[in-house]
Amino acid sequence: MIVGGMTGGPPALLRRLLDEAVAVARPERCLPAALAELEARPAAAPGGRPDGRTIVLGAGKAAAAMARTVEESWPDRKLEGLVVTRYGHAVPCRRIRVLEAAHPVPDRAGTAAASEILETAHAAGPGDLVLFLLSGGASALLSLPAPGVSLADKQAVTRALLAAGADIREINAVRKHLSAIKGGRLAAAAAPARLATLAISDVTGDDPATIGSGPTVADPTVLADARRVLRRFGIAPSRAVAAALEDPANETVKPGDPRLAGAPYRLIATPAQSLSAAARLAEAEGVDVDILGDDLTGEARDLGRAHAALVRERAALRVKGRPAGRPLLLLSGGETTVTLTGRGPETRRGGPNGEYLLALAAALDGMPGVWALAADTDGADGSGDNAGARIGPDTLERARRRGLRPAAFLADNDAWAFFDALGDLVVTGPTQTNVNDFRAILIA
Repeated sequence: MIVGGMTGGPPALLRRLLDEAVAVARPERCLPAALAELEARPAAAPGGRPDGRTIVLGAGKAAAAMARTVEESWPDRKLEGLVVTRYGHAVPCRRIRVLEAAHPVPDRAGTAAASEILETAHAAGPGDLVLFLLSGGASALLSLPAPGVSLADKQAVTRALLAAGADIREINAVRKHLSAIKGGRLAAAAAPARLATLAISDVTGDDPATIGSGPTVADPTVLADARRVLRRFGIAPSRAVAAALEDPANETVKPGDPRLAGAPYRLIATPAQSLSAAARLAEAEGVDVDILGDDLTGEARDLGRAHAALVRERAALRVKGRPAGRPLLLLSGGETTVTLTGRGPETRRGGPNGEYLLALAAALDGMPGVWALAADTDGADGSGDNAGARIGPDTLERARRRGLRPAAFLADNDAWAFFDALGDLVVTGPTQTNVNDFRAILIA
């Protein structure tokens, strides 16, 4: 079926755009070229053995798929190592062990995996190459508390920051200073082995110090920054956490540290690249595209309302001056947050993409000719079993017929239940990548 030049109609187009944004960031598409470039470099560090090992370490939601791609693309028969990924995101590998742990709140499996990864890095020799595979989710999965801090302490701090609506930079500023592996410490442990990091970015600005809390790069934040974050959100830390954030021994590795010299860091996939791929697909279907940015942040519901106002503004302009019958697509990425104000994390399901869409639908109030989809590119929107959801001009009318009040679901931070009742959840399963949120609004 062709509707307005779009094969299958607006909902089908929006789903194809999401699939394309995810596909270009999957390791099998974005990793081989980076591996080929790395292979072309000298095989050993100066003075090292030319026959050293290739030790693969990694963490993140894409870590297992990245490890499998390395096995398929890297010629070194001495390949070995281990990676840790989120529960349900593992894929089989032959020579690289794959471990699983919890996200976004760390668990003991993550602590054990991080400890083994750090020990393996310490054991690397001057002629070895340590290949570190990094993707979103690594901050929680590499949870190795600093001396004197327990896993329960880190879990409590993480939960409090998530519930307060802290952004990823604020959360990571705290986590790095409560860690024995983040903030450049993994790179320091691997020295003097040759180290190379290949990363898939899931953060606004693609800052290496923020992706996965920067295990292999210098950290510009200091202990005082971590203390300020907790004060800002009114979080009273445990005695152990408070002591750790006052202890100079817990300061992270800083720029200029010689242990980080000559350690290349390459981004192999970014949110901007995924939005551009979706834009090209939409344009091929005769749709005008406006990319609002790959770095939008803030409260999910506030962004939804702001985008509803933008839709009305753009629709009015097109009626006045644009070619008739040519749809407009508004694309955006980034990472919004949800501050829990409802019944609490024990009862709510879903995440920022669902909350964004619910606020968007309520503000559009059934505006004709507008469809939207929002999803997390890793396949999991917050605590739900879905990647995100979709809305259309009939969303609120269908909700009214079922007795569903959008305002009530927003008040309880339970967008998952609203869209589940309508059959409008978007389910992809684990995608083995993560370039953050994908949002698409189609004005037909």
